[in-house]
Amino acid sequence: MRRIALSLLFSVGLGVALLSAGAPATAQSGGQGGGQGGGQGSGQPIPRMVSIKAAEANVRTGPGVDYPIRWVYRRLDMPVQVIAEFDKWRKIRDWEGDEGWVHFALLSSRRTVIVTAPETTLRRLSDEASPAVARLAEGLVARVEYCEPVWCLVTVLGYDGWLKRSDVWGIEPGETLK
Repeated sequence: MRRIALSLLFSVGLGVALLSAGAPATAQSGGQGGGQGGGQGSGQPIPRMVSIKAAEANVRTGPGVDYPIRWVYRRLDMPVQVIAEFDKWRKIRDWEGDEGWVHFALLSSRRTVIVTAPETTLRRLSDEASPAVARLAEGLVARVEYCEPVWCLVTVLGYDGWLKRSDVWGIEPGETLK
């Protein structure tokens, strides 16, 4: 398995978090709205960013419970990108490019990001010279409050601050959040 467990350490004494996942999945991506195969989708734009809202989310090889489980997300708020829809199923892609199908009830419209830089600084203001609030390690997930072209205001483990967009995954290029 390519991803089994990734320990995330961050230097402000916030602790250790574990991220569990499994092997990658493959499938075809669909277009806007109805997705592939004739089922009706949500009518929302594709692609779009969402997050995992369940403590455990089965990712399947196809859109239905008859398809085998490829891996299980065990991380609340993990950001994923919806790339296709079929009925009540959403094909998702994660920050590593792995794809699979999840039931829509396991997803939330809450916006989150995952740190992709080896280490990044959470800053008090959206300025490189602003004082550090915390140092965050790769793989840490944060909730997005607001995004500008270069910076995003996030909340992570009780800390609020600004992260550079280039250090995270979960916000589309050019997207701003108010």
